[in-house]
Amino acid sequence: MQVTETLNSGLKREIKVTVPASDMEARLMKRLSDVKDKVRINGFRPGKVPVQHLRKVYGKSFMAEVVNEILTNSTREIITERGEKAAMQPEVKMTEDEKEAEKILAGGADFEFELTYEVIPAIELKDTSDIKVTRKVYDVPESEIDEQVKRVVESTRSYEPKTGKAEDGDRVTIDFLGKIDGEAFAGGEAKDQPLVLGSKEFIPGFEDQLVGVKAGDEKAVTVTFPADYSAAHLAGKEAVFEVTVKEVAKPGELELNDETAKKLGLESMERLREIVKGQIESQYGQMTRQKVKRELLDALDATYKFEAPSKLVDAEFNNIWNQVNRDLQSAGRTFADEDTTEEEARAEYTRLAERRVRLGLVLAEIGEKASVQVSDDELQRALFDSVRGAPPAQQQQIFDFYRNNPQALANLRAPIFEEKVVDHLLTTVQVTDQSVSKDELMAEDADEAPGKASGEAKAEPKKKAAPKKKKAAAEDEAE
Repeated sequence: MQVTETLNSGLKREIKVTVPASDMEARLMKRLSDVKDKVRINGFRPGKVPVQHLRKVYGKSFMAEVVNEILTNSTREIITERGEKAAMQPEVKMTEDEKEAEKILAGGADFEFELTYEVIPAIELKDTSDIKVTRKVYDVPESEIDEQVKRVVESTRSYEPKTGKAEDGDRVTIDFLGKIDGEAFAGGEAKDQPLVLGSKEFIPGFEDQLVGVKAGDEKAVTVTFPADYSAAHLAGKEAVFEVTVKEVAKPGELELNDETAKKLGLESMERLREIVKGQIESQYGQMTRQKVKRELLDALDATYKFEAPSKLVDAEFNNIWNQVNRDLQSAGRTFADEDTTEEEARAEYTRLAERRVRLGLVLAEIGEKASVQVSDDELQRALFDSVRGAPPAQQQQIFDFYRNNPQALANLRAPIFEEKVVDHLLTTVQVTDQSVSKDELMAEDADEAPGKASGEAKAEPKKKAAPKKKKAAAEDEAE
């Protein structure tokens, strides 16, 4: 086998490989000899079929197998022998001339093919002990835990029907139909909808206009959807809701005791408080983690500057770009709505793709040198997490998909590996804890807004969603 480098420019490589016809013939004859005693052909006793007859019958199909075997094995061996790592699966070019291909399969011509690929650049790891990052920590006050516990317990509050006018805190049960310019719109209708006045579950102004209604009243409620409403086709538009009040009920006492906790499926109020506290601390802990990780990656991005393989960048960009366009389409928005142009957005997301690829290669190298491993148990937990939300009938299909697709399993492993490398790095850099307020922790940095190409910016355009009612902490567990 003759291997000749025909291109070595930056990260790009082209290799020409020639396998002489004599070598192809030898490989074919060995394969025919290996099956001689196994094939059954009419007119010949087992093991007595002449090799030349086997060649006549199976020669082309076996030679095609030889070709595939060479392409599969030699590609990997050639790159390994050159001390290189291919960024992606090399592209293989062979003759497209049918007559030439027939000659190769017949053993009458050399087998030639070309490999085109990009290499992963050599990364010289640098000392990280001088990197400084700040871990912003929010100490959750007891008052916030108390407030959240009350939100959870609120779901157990009883209501008694009342006569007379509805007041703030009362629950009204209503039917409503929303119209814009006299036409009903999708999602603007409900029957027997309970609504606690003052809860701010509905768009601003809706609940205020129901204060003072009585059971049996019919009322036209006029509101204007916020300009940044999540459904773009409704944003900024005035709507009239035809409301029928079916019941007005006053709230009972909110009791914070063990009996209330048992209604939520928990043994005591103390246990409910533990769950709520744990969930709140976990939520803020995730924000702390995201911010310190961002600082760390920003520092690495400033430290490591090298050319990233274009194929990897293109693949990452396509993933980002497809997600961006899906999000824009689902929100009914355009690039102009995001105060940008498609050209500017492409440039921005190209920079993001380049950054992600570079940092991915750096983290992979650091993890390899530090012997970071993802255990089978960790991968199994991630697999269970990925199917947990799927319908039971589909869960087995998802399991089978991952088990039968090594690349899919590798994609599941990658984020776990990355987080473990980040954990490792946080033990090597200088980390300073800083107590901050909740607003400081939750505030987005200038480059943290979704769609920005720095930091760990999400692969999505900036979205402005209307406030929605959030499920209270611990409700999932309590249920």
